[in-house]
Amino acid sequence: MKRINYLLLMSSLAVVNFSCDKSTSDEFEDVNGNIETKLISSIDVTSAEDSDEDTKILFSYNADFRLTSIFDGTETTNFVYENGNLSDVTGQGDNGNVEELYDSPYDAFETGHVEEYDDNGNPSVIKFVEYNYDYMTGEEEMVYYTAEISYDDKPNPFYKTTEAAGMIDVMDKVQLNFAVAPQPQEILKAKALFPNNNPSQVVYKNEEGEIEYTINMSYTYDGDYPTTATVSSVSADGGDSETYLTTFTYVGE
Repeated sequence: MKRINYLLLMSSLAVVNFSCDKSTSDEFEDVNGNIETKLISSIDVTSAEDSDEDTKILFSYNADFRLTSIFDGTETTNFVYENGNLSDVTGQGDNGNVEELYDSPYDAFETGHVEEYDDNGNPSVIKFVEYNYDYMTGEEEMVYYTAEISYDDKPNPFYKTTEAAGMIDVMDKVQLNFAVAPQPQEILKAKALFPNNNPSQVVYKNEEGEIEYTINMSYTYDGDYPTTATVSSVSADGGDSETYLTTFTYVGE
């Protein structure tokens, strides 16, 4: 299945201190309880600095409220079902990822692995590789970075939409246990990176533990679900600073 992590806010392993006994749905409900079902119909991202960076993402559903496609204005991801179960994810696009939404210079959620989880089972430290160009040698050197993630005490707003795509069922069948038979790596990574709560900050640090880049997300909520978010992204050297307003709408609104 291609693009299995498309919807997984904080949406892509080495698994450390993770409960392998619970399914994705059981762990989410343990943390958040039985929340109201609200399916995302669109996400509007407006840049305060550059209107060319504005983005609108549309989520489409069938009569049974199964997610059928996601369109970002350029590319479409399609969800294919057989006998009511998700059988394939086709197309390109990656705008369900926080790093893609807000133009982060890193790909921690695509290439990283989880180092730590918080008490709610959220991935709180992700380690990933960056390649820096060495002007003295003319070669790229591999360096390790970390992304430290904090969360609001609110449910992951993508959970029910992910469930409507059949992805929760897929992840529920996966055991993060190296003793079992090999399983698709994309699904293992998606399950390992799936958060139970809504991310509020991502802090990127270099090998020396120095902050390189920060993304802050301040939400306005209607019950458990965000309606808007003010997002500020800033590099430690002050050379790259951006602000976005994100608006969430849901089916029936």
